[in-house]
Amino acid sequence: MARLILFNKPFNVLSQFTDSGTAGGPRATLSDHIAVPGVYPAGRLDRDSEGLLLLTDDGRLQARIADPRFKLPKTYLVQVEGDPDEAALEQLRRGVRLNDGMTLPAAVERIAAPTIWPRDPPVRFRKSVPDSWISLTIREGRNRQVRRMTAAAGFPTLRLVRWAIGDWTLDGIAPGEWREVAA
Repeated sequence: MARLILFNKPFNVLSQFTDSGTAGGPRATLSDHIAVPGVYPAGRLDRDSEGLLLLTDDGRLQARIADPRFKLPKTYLVQVEGDPDEAALEQLRRGVRLNDGMTLPAAVERIAAPTIWPRDPPVRFRKSVPDSWISLTIREGRNRQVRRMTAAAGFPTLRLVRWAIGDWTLDGIAPGEWREVAA
């Protein structure tokens, strides 16, 4: 029976179990939060992003989750700088030209600020620049794709929380916590 772990990766944690090190010293890794032998991340989530990371001990399941060929939807709650209008949202819905080509169309909508945990450290607040939240669902996984998409539409990402991968969600899982589910 394959193991599948849903982990709420905190901000500033690497999506790997070891750190090759930097001049600034050791960085937080998955091993600081998960002591389950034999599981590995299915995909990744950048150090400056938060949210759902799936881990499994099943190589085929790992490939099915992580491989863009399977186009598993990934939903992000995104705090952006500015106040995107309908034209900017439509641009994201149609797909955005990035330096590595056009993205696939995304599902996107404006949302109220979600009731989620505070980020540590907090997002810098600027009185003169508004911010807002969108929900964005993509079916591919290019490097820093959501951040690059919102920037291309004129609304840089301030905070990025992956909320769901396929039918798996963060619901009820606090930052740094994990839950094992049926694969």
